[in-house]
Amino acid sequence: MSVVNITSQNFQSAVMEESLPVLIDFWAAWCGPCRMVSPIVDQLAEELDGKIVVGKVNVDEEPELAAKFGIMSIPTLAVMKSGQVVKKSIGAKPKEAIRAMLDL
Repeated sequence: MSVVNITSQNFQSAVMEESLPVLIDFWAAWCGPCRMVSPIVDQLAEELDGKIVVGKVNVDEEPELAAKFGIMSIPTLAVMKSGQVVKKSIGAKPKEAIRAMLDL
């Protein structure tokens, strides 16, 4: 499955109504560490297809979503299950650490 671009318009259906765990990458184009994490998140989306949903939120384009989740630093990764944030990680992390957040 490809990575879903999450916006305030599709947030309800893409995240809140999703039965699978959702990994959300909060990022911005100007953020160096975000560019380091992005390919890892893309790899996990492919490797874990059918087990998780992976979405990205551009904080510059979706400031209300960033505010809703209290995003103060990027990249921030959040794992949501049943509409609730169950894990959150700030800063660039290696693939193993991101995968471990998912409890798969």
